[in-house]
Amino acid sequence: MKVSSRLTNITGGGSGGWDLFNRARAMKQSGIPVTELTIGEHDTPTDPSILNAMHAAALAGHTGYTTIGGLAPLRERVAQRVEARTGVATGPENVLIVPGGQAGLFAALMATCEPGDTALYIDPYYATYPGTIRAAGAVPKPVKARSRHGFQPAGEDIDAAADSAAALLINSPNNPTGAVYSGRTLADIAEVCARREMWLISDEVYDTQVWSGTHVSSRALPGMAERTLVVGSMSKSHAMTGSRIGWIIGPQEAIAQIANLTTHTTYGVSGFTQMAACHALDRGEPFEAQIAAPFRRRRDMVMAQIAAQNVVRAIPAEGAMYVMLDLRATGLSGDAFANLLLDTHHVAVMPGESFGAAAAGHVRVALTVDDARLETAIAQLLDLAAHETVPNPG
Repeated sequence: MKVSSRLTNITGGGSGGWDLFNRARAMKQSGIPVTELTIGEHDTPTDPSILNAMHAAALAGHTGYTTIGGLAPLRERVAQRVEARTGVATGPENVLIVPGGQAGLFAALMATCEPGDTALYIDPYYATYPGTIRAAGAVPKPVKARSRHGFQPAGEDIDAAADSAAALLINSPNNPTGAVYSGRTLADIAEVCARREMWLISDEVYDTQVWSGTHVSSRALPGMAERTLVVGSMSKSHAMTGSRIGWIIGPQEAIAQIANLTTHTTYGVSGFTQMAACHALDRGEPFEAQIAAPFRRRRDMVMAQIAAQNVVRAIPAEGAMYVMLDLRATGLSGDAFANLLLDTHHVAVMPGESFGAAAAGHVRVALTVDDARLETAIAQLLDLAAHETVPNPG
């Protein structure tokens, strides 16, 4: 029997950029010590107090079916957090709890795109974006951002691609580039979306990881609250990646319709996990800052290492738990360099090509191991780059 083309075409016929990651994992399983700087997974587990709250909630009976849109206490807490951080009036009716940010992205695309509609996304992009668009029945169309501009997308490029597009998907603070979109960038995005009558889907899961500049939620832009769906998550802000707790923020009518979708797909999120999320949110901004602090420190450390040489260029890492490195001076593709680094030093980084054509000749480094191992790995990367660089005969 044949599996549907909806599934077989999700990755567009490619691997989705996971070849090197899978090879690194296979090396580790065979006993080879590999320093993994690939995925955005915290190197510390979920805080014990959150796990204790989860355990207590399960023992108290929160193990059955839950309210599809999310437990009222959690929706209220999320609404309060969003309103406090963005200044936009937000109530529980604007909040839908979903099993992680990825489920939120899929649901948001289902809500904004008819089958066959075009959905724009910014290149470089988080690896699942084009596949999620295809899974929702839409047609993905990338809009390139440029390395020389710190990967800030240009309004005129979005506008040029926007004919008949139903939605634009953005991500700031950005994975993989570390860019935090400027006020000018966001204003241009808002202007194009309003004029073109497009929905804006804003992936803001890294909103607590801002190292320079200011994160502004797209929903807070003038006139954008009624055409924006914001996807958030507990994964990065509270080191709860495996708990699968996320949310969508948007207009009340849209949220109600997306809740109807979840009735026919996920059927809600476990109650004991939602109660643990309530406990985590009650710990407030100091706890979120504590979770983010190692990545700020490591970002500063890596940027200092990069500044001490002149072969590898770092894209300004303004937020998120990554640094994007420009290796084009070596003459190697990001894919070739990353595979060579894995073979010679057993250090795994993600090739820029995993995140789109705009990131060719780059690699993404996840700041997700302890400081000493990270410093050693970056030194090995820089040494390899220096030895692989082709001298300029001029």
